[in-house]
Amino acid sequence: MVISPSRKCLDNKLLLALPESEYKRLSLHFKPIILTAGTVIHECQEKLNYAYFPNSAMISLLSIMETGNSTEVSLVGNEGMVGLPIILGGDYNVDRAIVSIGGTALRVEADPLKQAFEQGERFQNLLLFYIQTRLTQVAQIAACNRQHTIEQRLARWLLSVYDCVLENPLPLTHELMANLLGTRRAGVTVAANKLQRAGIIQYSRGKITILNREELENSACECYGLIQNELAGLHLR
Repeated sequence: MVISPSRKCLDNKLLLALPESEYKRLSLHFKPIILTAGTVIHECQEKLNYAYFPNSAMISLLSIMETGNSTEVSLVGNEGMVGLPIILGGDYNVDRAIVSIGGTALRVEADPLKQAFEQGERFQNLLLFYIQTRLTQVAQIAACNRQHTIEQRLARWLLSVYDCVLENPLPLTHELMANLLGTRRAGVTVAANKLQRAGIIQYSRGKITILNREELENSACECYGLIQNELAGLHLR
C-alpha cells in the first residue's frame, strides 16, 4: 500500500504551491527517499524513468566533456525538480545528475508525472514557469563562468547552494566545489581563503559556514540576484 507523503513534511516549494486537491492526486505516486551525496541519479543519454522533487537534498546537473571533465550547468534544491525532459516529450537528458548534498526527496515515475502535467491545472502552469527559471539559470551560469572572477562565482554559488538546502554549515570540500565550478582546486582554495580572511565564511574539515550573508552577496556577481529574482517570481505566481 502506498502512503501519500503529508504536506506537513514537505519543503519542496513547487509542491507546496499546489492546491490541496492537486497535491493529493499527485502524491499517490510519490515515494519518499533519502539521497546520499555522490549518488548519480542518471547518466548522460540514459533513459529517465523517474523525476525527483528535492526537500533537503541538492542535485547538480553536470555537462560532461570527452575528456571526462565536468562543469555544473544547473543546481536543483527545494525550489524545483529534476527530470524536466519527461514532461517536454523527451526520454533522455544530455546531462549527468548527481547528488551534491545528501538529503530527502520525493521520487515519482515518469508516466504518472506526464499524466499529471497533461491534465493542465496549476501543476502544469508551475512547471512551465519553472522551466523558464531553469533556462535563465543555465544561461546566466554560462555567462558567469566566462565573465566573472572565481571569487565572484564562488560567492554566487555558495549563496545558491544555501538557498537550495537552507543548511549552515554546508558540507562542501574544495575538491567538490572545484569540480562543480569547472575550475582548478587551487583557484577555489585561493578564493575561499580570501572570503575567510574577510570574515565572510569559515572553512573547516569539509564544511563551509556562511558568517556574513550580506557581505557574501556583495562579493557575488549580479548573476545571483538575476537568478533569485526569477525563482522568487515563480513562487509568487
